[in-house]
Amino acid sequence: MNKKTTLSLGSFFILTSMYKILLRPLLFLFDPEAVHHFTFKLIRFTHSLGFGGLFRNLYQVKNKSLERQLFGLTFPNPVGLAAGFDKNAMLFKELSNMGFGFIEIGTVTPKAQPGNDQPRLFRLKEDAAIINRMGFNNGGVEEAVERLKANPKTGKKHVLIGGNIGKNKITLNENAVNDYIICFEALFDYVDYFVVNVSSPNTPNLRALQEKQPLTDLLQTLQDKNNLREKRKPILLKIAPDLTNEQLLDIIDIVSETKIDGVIATNTTISRDGLKSDNKDEMGGLSGRPLTKRATEVIRFLAEKSHKAFPIIGVGGIHSAKDALEKLDAGADLIQLYTGFIYEGPKLIKDINQAILTK
Repeated sequence: MNKKTTLSLGSFFILTSMYKILLRPLLFLFDPEAVHHFTFKLIRFTHSLGFGGLFRNLYQVKNKSLERQLFGLTFPNPVGLAAGFDKNAMLFKELSNMGFGFIEIGTVTPKAQPGNDQPRLFRLKEDAAIINRMGFNNGGVEEAVERLKANPKTGKKHVLIGGNIGKNKITLNENAVNDYIICFEALFDYVDYFVVNVSSPNTPNLRALQEKQPLTDLLQTLQDKNNLREKRKPILLKIAPDLTNEQLLDIIDIVSETKIDGVIATNTTISRDGLKSDNKDEMGGLSGRPLTKRATEVIRFLAEKSHKAFPIIGVGGIHSAKDALEKLDAGADLIQLYTGFIYEGPKLIKDINQAILTK
């Protein structure tokens, strides 16, 4: 290795290892959505230079004790990337090099749509939070499928992928099931599990689909399609943290009735309780540290009231290994990161996996 290469590796190590000290303050000077696109380009560029192995060496924790068997799948570790970060399946390979055990792409819709008007993504630095009103901006399900074709179906290089599916903004709720079917059928051969998203606050009237009867009908329709397949795929439901206890009991009943495979708890919240940041009143879904307690409460409620009848993926306000362990202790079988990943960097993934091993 020559001197120039050694210097480049050293600089890269400093940037990745000292994310919170060096890189994050710089990135946080600019518009959040612009930074998101820039970061994608940066990650792709560093991998094109052959730094994928360095990412793996820095952040991946490989240990049989971290593996989790759920839904008939083997997760290499229980820490995943939540939907919304890699909506269009553009960086699932590169992101998996950062230590994630699985990547959830989407939310994807049948047709491409631009989402809501900008600005639509806001940092709440004082609260270690984000508000987004993106509105399911994505390139459409067929575009995602084309990229997912590059993921080997099996083997060590296979990245375990979840497909988060939703409806287009212009689709009326009474026709929503057709949008979910289109996405389900298109993605079936290219994802390892499905997530039905009816809990985003940023698509008009979408959360109305969480009501017991329409939700039961939607999930049962997808299950019927699923059961016609030679080998079915796991289907999970992503729920909002704003549901009442009565609504959460309905969720437990719906899971039992439709026999879907699990629940992801939780999506973003519309609550603004206790926030300090000046832009706290922006419309959209709130994620990050303010959601930590409520997401854990929902996980614990579902686990206890259902007597652990189904697996739960816990997400919401995980900014430390301690937060992750609390989710797991509350009843989560797997966890996912999003806002915590943005604020804390990829070292958070490694910290969590190491904490699980030493627990």
